[in-house]
Amino acid sequence: MASYHCSVKVGGKGKAGAHALYISREGKYSGKARYEDLEATACGNMPPWAAHNSAHFWSAADEHERANGATYREIEVALPRELDAAQRRALVEDFIGQEVGDKHAYQWAIHTPKAALEKGEQPHAHIMYSERTRDGIERDPEQYFKRYNGKAPSRGGCRKDSAGTEERLQASRQRWAEVQNAHLARHGHQDRVDHRSLKTRGISRVPELHLGGSGVRALAEQDISAMLERRIAEGEHERAQRAVASVIDLSGDLTAARAERDRQQAELRRIGKEFARETAISPLKSEYARALGRVTDETLATVPGLLPRTALMQAMLDIGKTLHAELEAIGKPLDLAAVKREAMQEPDHRRRLAQLDFKEESARVTLDDVNSMGLIKRVFYDTRAMTTEATKLLAQVEAGRHAAEAAVEKSSAVLAAQRVNSENDAQRRRILGTMKEMMEMALRVKRDEALFHRAAHMVRLPESVALVVEKARAIAPTMLAGMAAADIERMTGKAIEVAWKKPENSREFQVQLSRFVLPAGERMTQQEKEKQRKNSPGHER
Repeated sequence: MASYHCSVKVGGKGKAGAHALYISREGKYSGKARYEDLEATACGNMPPWAAHNSAHFWSAADEHERANGATYREIEVALPRELDAAQRRALVEDFIGQEVGDKHAYQWAIHTPKAALEKGEQPHAHIMYSERTRDGIERDPEQYFKRYNGKAPSRGGCRKDSAGTEERLQASRQRWAEVQNAHLARHGHQDRVDHRSLKTRGISRVPELHLGGSGVRALAEQDISAMLERRIAEGEHERAQRAVASVIDLSGDLTAARAERDRQQAELRRIGKEFARETAISPLKSEYARALGRVTDETLATVPGLLPRTALMQAMLDIGKTLHAELEAIGKPLDLAAVKREAMQEPDHRRRLAQLDFKEESARVTLDDVNSMGLIKRVFYDTRAMTTEATKLLAQVEAGRHAAEAAVEKSSAVLAAQRVNSENDAQRRRILGTMKEMMEMALRVKRDEALFHRAAHMVRLPESVALVVEKARAIAPTMLAGMAAADIERMTGKAIEVAWKKPENSREFQVQLSRFVLPAGERMTQQEKEKQRKNSPGHER
């Protein structure tokens, strides 16, 4: 019968890389008989610099995560023997989708070692993921693991989301039981698992002690036989208890029980249909993903019908949220007038202004004295010279004040504030421009047009278009749910038709130009136009 096991562990700094090699059976764990139990392994949500090799991600976590920080969190679960290899993989991937989603970089592996006691397969899965939450901001390995900056997320690392609380752990355990039971039901198995303790479920038996391989090997043969017989008896007893409870519930309210049975059967039929459809289109999805990998970003941007509309719209929505957060992080412009007032309060400026004030006061006093003199005093004082000197002094004061203001304008504080405002203004214009371009691209997508209409002389995509294409390409295979098989085949065929091939001429310009691949029909039209142009009377041969 299916058994329940779900444990959560945390790995410290320096442990992630080695553990990733262990679960994927690589490095020193490769090619050894005791580790030849790997059934399947994969990774997901990796940043661009680790997309082709997840080992780069875990090595970066070991190197750049803070000394006392966790480099990964691992969920280890037992898998039901009732399911075959493909069904077990589907179960693990379904659980990862619900537990991790697209928020964290992860890696998983399924192992099928031989059970020490029952000698059959003992399938289980290791799911290790980073607590760092993806937010759409591109970071290099060092910045990815830095401390999160709430005010300016693009300047800090990814936010950490620790799932170590009791509530989160219980929720994970319950979710694993529910997902496992759903897959058991989907494939027609009656057994179910329960994440609750024996005591909570009202079962009085004592939990079996986990002995491990060495503990089992130390047991006598009759002890092993007794333990196996006990397991079988306890399993039959628990199944009987569930059957009795079902009969009691049915006798208590027959109408409600029948309605519940009908509901469950309808749900099972629905799940069965979904699974059958998913099984049918799964090869199509894989073929589409492979074909898409051979198409350049330039072609995806300029040829419509290669990416699902949902993927394009979701990519623009995600990028729009990131741009909005960046716009909010910029904030308001710095108050230059306030910065200048603060600069004027520096000791040198205050001393200079005080000297100018003293000179101005002296000149004003002189002019007032001259104006108040009578005829007799004017005989004894050279009032003309006094007035001229005072006027010159006032002119010097005025010039000094202009020079002081100019010095403040050139001060490091004011220049730095002007530079920040200029950079922020440029960034604000860039973000608003990109948002406007996103709106225009969204309208083109709704009209089933290409994201970008390339001018003949252009060999590079604009930044906004490249962002959308990169994001949409990454999520496209996961956005095929609900699409008809014929539509997926059509996109796959078109992707195969426009796959990129390296040109014979290796000049940089020609290589860049060749990345814009047109469908055969459009290529023929262009060739025909070129042929007509060359055959025209005015064309020079």
